[in-house]
Amino acid sequence: MKISDEVWDALGSLSEDEIFQVMTKLFAHYEGKLEHNPENGEALAFFKNLGNVIAETSQCNSNRR
Repeated sequence: MKISDEVWDALGSLSEDEIFQVMTKLFAHYEGKLEHNPENGEALAFFKNLGNVIAETSQCNSNRR
């Protein structure tokens, strides 16, 4: 597994379409974990963190307008 700096560099080199594919695969991965176990802490944390980041980003974007 790559360390976070390497993953960050790899993410920075992706196109917008590839970033969308990464997000879709991550979403599907953790959604599958929840389907098998609705109490899966790793998946619940992922969706909680994802929701928080989406809310923060939306708030920042609306403040710029």
